[in-house]
Amino acid sequence: MHQLHRSLSLALLVLTSATCITHAADGQFAVESNLRAGVAKIDITPDDVNQFEVVGHRRKVTGVRDPLRAGVLVLDDGKTKAAIVTLDLISAYDELVKLARQQIEKETGIPAANIMVAVSHNHSGPGFDLKSKWSQELIGKLGAAAKQAASKMSPVTVGYGEDKIGFGINRRKVINGRAVVRLNKEGPNDPRVKVLRFDDGKSLTPMAVLMHAVCHPCFFTWGDKGSMPYPNGYPKMSADFPGEAQSFVEMCYGQKTSSLFLQGCAGDIRPNLPGYPYRCADEADIQWAGRDLGSAVVRTLARNVTREQLAGRAKHYQIRVANTVISLPGKEGRIKSELQAMKIGPYLLLTMPGEPMVEYGFKLEKDIADRAIPIIVGYANGHVGYIATADSYSVGGYEPNTSKLVPEAESIILTELSLLADRVIGDVFESFSKHPKDIKKREQADKARSK
Repeated sequence: MHQLHRSLSLALLVLTSATCITHAADGQFAVESNLRAGVAKIDITPDDVNQFEVVGHRRKVTGVRDPLRAGVLVLDDGKTKAAIVTLDLISAYDELVKLARQQIEKETGIPAANIMVAVSHNHSGPGFDLKSKWSQELIGKLGAAAKQAASKMSPVTVGYGEDKIGFGINRRKVINGRAVVRLNKEGPNDPRVKVLRFDDGKSLTPMAVLMHAVCHPCFFTWGDKGSMPYPNGYPKMSADFPGEAQSFVEMCYGQKTSSLFLQGCAGDIRPNLPGYPYRCADEADIQWAGRDLGSAVVRTLARNVTREQLAGRAKHYQIRVANTVISLPGKEGRIKSELQAMKIGPYLLLTMPGEPMVEYGFKLEKDIADRAIPIIVGYANGHVGYIATADSYSVGGYEPNTSKLVPEAESIILTELSLLADRVIGDVFESFSKHPKDIKKREQADKARSK
């Protein structure tokens, strides 16, 4: 009897131990990958916000509703290193991009050309001016954040998913052959939210999150001069809906993840806030938008770590980056613009240095969606203003009228981005010839594009 009792106790102990082991492992998963990643986020809010002039819709603000932040995601496939920098600012100013790349390269060794600097296009933050103390400090902060991210790299796999938001709307309406500013629910729009999650497998909390959505962050801007309580625009500094969404995602994961926002082709997409012709948002509006986007991201993140989704993840991620500086035809002369392609395994990011209208995203995706998973990023690596479609010039309106470019710029941009996609995807080439002259010609063309 004593022996039986001892056997039962031993069996119970083994069962209990096995249960504990299973429970401890639940929520963890094996990461078999060549890709390593590290991430850091920093507060970039100016110290003194008292009658501070914000840009976008210029106005004076006092106090801060929510902090402005920057994020740095560092990636390494064993051969190539790259970084994605996101900021809660209105423009990827040329000088900001240049100096940030130099500082990050200095701190981490990541080649400047392999660094993407993207902004949310926030209309309630500061401009960049090297004469200001804030701008000078920003460059140092970005370098320090990149160094921090690079110091804590871990093997990761990457998950992808999509959802939708409901607060964006087209702001162009053609009436009697002319385009006017008007909320237009029939106009082209892209409500999709694209989400990349980077996992080290230690828990169901992602190491880092990249969210991509399409809408002007101009909730907190001028009203219609008659809508209370903010007829002259929101009176405090804010990161607008992208900041609210990032905070929501991080809150849902107990502040143990870092979320970064990438803006899409939002040149003619704005928040659906009816008015005359629209109104400034209030607290209810910004919570609606931030939680709408944040919830879409969290839903996608949660769905993406089910066992079926994990089973489909890649084990090898090749990083390839290609850049080109092109000369675009402008209304007052040629305009230099940088385009970039960054491939992370099956995911392809293509950037434009300004405000592309929403149709650009659709056209580019149509060309490459069967070859890679496309994420089209505006407001990155420079700023040339509005990038209007060629068709839009025939009816005018705010975007083509204020653009520095002429209609012919569209075909050049689309062609050059397609060529960049070819280079980083690597599944097409224009000639079979192995003749030394043809090889040299192709090499020279590649070298010229990469300058």
